[in-house]
Amino acid sequence: MLSLRELEEAARQALGFLMAQEDVAEAEVFVSCNGVLHCRLNYTSHIPSNGVEEPKSLENFGIGLRVVLRQQGGEGRLVGFGSEPGDLSLQGVRLALEKARRGAVADPEFTTLPQPTEGQRRLWNYHDPRIMDLGEAELVDLGWRVVRQGLRAFQAAEPLLHRDPQELALILGGDVTVLQERMAICSTHMPQVQTDESTLVLSFITAMVEGEGSKGSGYDAVTHLGQFTGEAGREAAENAIRGMGGVRVPGGRYRVVLGRQAFMDLLENLIIPGLSLGTFYAAASPFLGQLGQQVASPKLSIIDDGAAPGLAASKGITCEGLPTGRTELIRDGVLVGLLSNYYESQRILRDPRAREKLGVDPQEWRHALTPRNGFRFARGGGRHYDSQPGIHATNVIIPGDMSHQELLHLVGDGLYIGRIWYTYPVNGLRAGDFTATVVGDSFVIRGGQLAEPIRPNTLRINDNIHHVLQGILGVGRDARPTIVWAADEIVYAPEIAIEALEVQPIAQSMEPS
Repeated sequence: MLSLRELEEAARQALGFLMAQEDVAEAEVFVSCNGVLHCRLNYTSHIPSNGVEEPKSLENFGIGLRVVLRQQGGEGRLVGFGSEPGDLSLQGVRLALEKARRGAVADPEFTTLPQPTEGQRRLWNYHDPRIMDLGEAELVDLGWRVVRQGLRAFQAAEPLLHRDPQELALILGGDVTVLQERMAICSTHMPQVQTDESTLVLSFITAMVEGEGSKGSGYDAVTHLGQFTGEAGREAAENAIRGMGGVRVPGGRYRVVLGRQAFMDLLENLIIPGLSLGTFYAAASPFLGQLGQQVASPKLSIIDDGAAPGLAASKGITCEGLPTGRTELIRDGVLVGLLSNYYESQRILRDPRAREKLGVDPQEWRHALTPRNGFRFARGGGRHYDSQPGIHATNVIIPGDMSHQELLHLVGDGLYIGRIWYTYPVNGLRAGDFTATVVGDSFVIRGGQLAEPIRPNTLRINDNIHHVLQGILGVGRDARPTIVWAADEIVYAPEIAIEALEVQPIAQSMEPS
């Protein structure tokens, strides 16, 4: 990978060149280099397999420019963005600038490129240099750590002893993904070059005892190689074994404990998008007009903290060159803050419909709209020079105070839903209606204890996110990093107990054979 010094020097030269151009009123230079390393896992006991497949690495680097251009005659300004891959020289800068000029448009809602905000950078030298220099053999070893842990769990499981692996059809699959990120940024308003580098190792594993129609999952997210044990393989295998002998359950409204992955999926697909300032501006949030109001049970608080030491998704600065930090989103059920980047934080202040959209005067709530989440995340991880800053979460934290067993007792008789997929809003995000399919790690709860496993792919959830949030009975204290595939943002998800959730049976023909 390119060094930080190379990125820093390229950014400095590019800004000097841009400010010498007569038509450039403001300029921002973003230079980045990303390594994305994948190791796919594919062990099957009944079909010849390699265990670890397709170790591969992708590296990209380049320069991205955002410019504000003076129009001829001095009437108005145009805003443009251009990028150039694989060339950090002045020739690459010229090519990117020409693209920005050709694509420049008049944006009446634009104010300025990002300017310094209150607060200081809190994180320095938080990455793992060993990951930055990770070799092919070490990448393959990471994959084998996961496979070995899973196979040990299968071998030690009493329900599988003395049974033919061909008949059981044991499967262990998934991905280990390593992210290597370096970036440099400077601009007219922040001319001193700032740099950042971060590392992340992610694993998301699915295990199956296909002969018994059971499925289990495991996941992990760490920032340093020394923290990676491959335990996600063991967790997935043990969950698949626990899921053997699954039953179908009738549809209806149940008291439910949502497992970590299931709650994370609801957060990622419905709640976090609804807490974005851009979604409020577009009048598309399910929480429209409710800033400062109760939107969930008082038992729920949600925090985004991009500068928390030791957490997996922490960054030193955003991709706008601003400090990361802590944003309270929901406090004791009350909506108190929104995820924002600089553009949206300025745009909402000038929106004549802002009070209607937010429910409060944005000038009086500027503290809730601080731009700490302007990132250029894209394409399965990384901070990309050819993307403009969007709004992305970092470490999503949900504090709680109940144990796993206390949550089960709180439900009494109901369902434990551990893993869902195909979670998406129906009738648009604003309506809050959603659907999801229960695919594993799920059980009947009887008398405050886990009872029979639920057969995968036999239940579908159809409900409304407002019902879920208002019906929270308790939040677990044992949160874990739970991931979307190869994404920089991480949810530290707990288990939560809910008063009622509507589920419907899926036709018999959808069951695995």
